[in-house]
Amino acid sequence: MTAHVATVTLLGIQPTTVEVQVQPRPGLPNLIIVGLPDNAVKESRERVQAALHALGLALPAKRLAINLAPADVLKEGSQFDLPIAIGLLIALGALPTDAADRALFLGELGLDGRLTPVPGALPAAIHANATGLSTLYVPAANAPEAAWAGGGLQVYGVNHLADLIAHLKGDRALTPAQPGRPAHITPSNKDFADIRGQEGAKRAAEIAAAGGHNLLMVGPPGSGKSMLAARLSTILPPLTPAQALETSLIHSVAGLLTEGHLIAQRPFRDPHHTASPVALTGGGLRAKPGEMSLAHHGILFLDELPEFPRQVLETLRQPIETGHIVVARANAHIQYPARFQLIAAMNPSPCGYLGHPTTPCTSSAKQIQAYRARLSGPLLDRIDLHLEVPAVAVKDLSLPPAKEGSAAIAARVAQARQVAMQRFHKLGLPERFDCNARAEGDVLTAIATPTPEGQQFLTTAAEKFNLSARAYHRALKVARTLADLAGDATLAKPHLAEALSYRYIPYQAE
Repeated sequence: MTAHVATVTLLGIQPTTVEVQVQPRPGLPNLIIVGLPDNAVKESRERVQAALHALGLALPAKRLAINLAPADVLKEGSQFDLPIAIGLLIALGALPTDAADRALFLGELGLDGRLTPVPGALPAAIHANATGLSTLYVPAANAPEAAWAGGGLQVYGVNHLADLIAHLKGDRALTPAQPGRPAHITPSNKDFADIRGQEGAKRAAEIAAAGGHNLLMVGPPGSGKSMLAARLSTILPPLTPAQALETSLIHSVAGLLTEGHLIAQRPFRDPHHTASPVALTGGGLRAKPGEMSLAHHGILFLDELPEFPRQVLETLRQPIETGHIVVARANAHIQYPARFQLIAAMNPSPCGYLGHPTTPCTSSAKQIQAYRARLSGPLLDRIDLHLEVPAVAVKDLSLPPAKEGSAAIAARVAQARQVAMQRFHKLGLPERFDCNARAEGDVLTAIATPTPEGQQFLTTAAEKFNLSARAYHRALKVARTLADLAGDATLAKPHLAEALSYRYIPYQAE
């Protein structure tokens, strides 16, 4: 007989159903796997045979053919071990013929039959629910994560293949898994009150948080750029349940969920400037989400921005605009969500001291030009707020902590976000429109039409400073956020003036 067992393979964060077909037939003893398996799947043959041997179950002297259908989809990962083992046991009569009915199996086998966790249990569970399956069997370590799928899906965590065999035979029942709790939100020991001086930088950070705007900080070493970026997450609103689930899906595929805990805090990713394009975008030999996707609904902080290779920086352009990234492969196009808030920092010159009040700049005009040319115009155009962060005055270092900390700023940010979301809701827009930075086209026109005086000012400024269409529209978004923070329904000239003040930083070589 031919056994049929359901499992999944992942294309990005999207699961695709794979049917494991096992058929014994006469011929030389052999176990072959077909259906476009990668090396990890091919190695399942050895792991499965060893696990069955550990249970005293030897494979018969037959030719055992295993087909992974559909054959034109690449199968990657070790999660095929368990469905292959179950398919073999059904095909050979060691399990009932209906043991795999309306069930999905996922897991890697150790040589002794123990199951070890695999990435992607949460999206697999959601897929099983959506396709009408009733049962999911996963390694015990993945069970609390998978149980978040809810619905009518029964999730069983399996420690050992012997336990699953006993359950499927009806000899000993497994206990359905319960969802893990959301990850505990650890109170941050970082606070905006820690920052001495830099009132302009704090203001820009508040605007960025309130509108979801991208921010570039330019200033000498020690001016507090990294300090400010690290504290930005303390004033962002919490994740909504839908955002938490979507973020957790990405981290599940990356194998980064611990103990079944859903992501409860906005991610903060800060890759080193030596990161490769694949590290940022995702993909690779076995496609995994990159830093941009891991920062989904959170912050992607790139310190020393010009030190990143130009090729790496240019990969930011599409995701900033679209909120996702597409990895093209020979046999598939894989899409990862990547709706992150870009926070970047850089020095004004290679030596770092251009414009410093006390330390002279040692970089030549040519070096400064080459340094700044590492950032393309199209990339800079996509950053809403360009902020000069001056050196901290010595007298400011001895100041007491600021009276206003993260909690007070976060309250204003939350209020501005709520105003924006209510406005989007009135327009009938979906939940992904949660801040002004998301507005495009007709939506932007509907929410950010200036007063006649403001429009005249913006038109004059755009012509004078030769603003691109993208810069023009991003200035409108920032102005809309400024109006929301001020509690103003109309978009007036003062809002536009402040928004335009964040567009460019005029550095000249000394």
